[in-house]
Amino acid sequence: MSKPPLTLYLAAPRGFCAGVDRAIKIVEMAIEKWGAPVYVRHEIVHNKFVVDGLRDKGAVFVEALSECPDDRPVIFSAHGVPKAVPAKAEARNMVYVDATCPLVSKVHIEAQRHADAGLQMIMIGHAGHPETVGTMGQLPEGEVLLVETPDDVAVVEVRDPAKLAYVTQTTLSIDDTADIVAALTARFPAIVGPHKEDICYATTNRQEAVKAMAPKCDAMLVVGAPNSSNSRRLVEVGSRAGCDYAQLVQRATDIDWRSLEGITSMGITAGASAPEQLINEVIDAFKDRYDVTTELVETAVENVEFKVPRVLRVPA
Repeated sequence: MSKPPLTLYLAAPRGFCAGVDRAIKIVEMAIEKWGAPVYVRHEIVHNKFVVDGLRDKGAVFVEALSECPDDRPVIFSAHGVPKAVPAKAEARNMVYVDATCPLVSKVHIEAQRHADAGLQMIMIGHAGHPETVGTMGQLPEGEVLLVETPDDVAVVEVRDPAKLAYVTQTTLSIDDTADIVAALTARFPAIVGPHKEDICYATTNRQEAVKAMAPKCDAMLVVGAPNSSNSRRLVEVGSRAGCDYAQLVQRATDIDWRSLEGITSMGITAGASAPEQLINEVIDAFKDRYDVTTELVETAVENVEFKVPRVLRVPA
């Protein structure tokens, strides 16, 4: 029986970004240098497949520093941590390695710089997301106010409207953030923004590729984890850009084939913490069921690389 034809559009860039790549390398190199177990505070990146693979190699994932013994190394996740966390590790004389993405660290430095200049901070982000918690934790309580929507901007209570600055979570939707920034600047004309947009290059690039791909597709799948902010934003961006059926899947086994009956074109992308192996698994699942013609939708070429911390580059 012949397979139905399907045009498979592959977004590029997709999948791993430089910050995720670096964070995973940090855990692997730490296990190589100090042996297992190595403790990791919070999932190193938001992807179950990656986390399970590192667990098999000797990583122990915990949610709090109090769960780590004093005599084993601890790694802080790519999302960043409040300042109090490394301070506590130092007080306990622990060996720790900070795997915070350099682009998240840039936001931390920015927040501190504005605070030193006497400005109160407003953060555009999602409540409870580890990156938001880490960024807000760079300054004393009350110094960073969180807004998630333009409606929040209307009711946020600030100390002095003339002394404000804002930063954003790096994994947000560019379009949503633009609406919130517009609301902030309308209500607080003196507010100071970042020199360069906080939303990271990888998030921006993946969203732009989806915008270019979505109008061509009957349906679109984003390979990523449900707790991955940038993956969930890709689904939203795809829906808004003209693809009626946009869904998040962790693996090929999650694909709802009944919902895809009758399609002739399919878009595939992946969040910044999804490995290529899982993307290939999804592509292969379509090739099993359809006569696939593949087309690349490329909107940018990434060649960014972040160095791992020096402590891992020198012999033990």
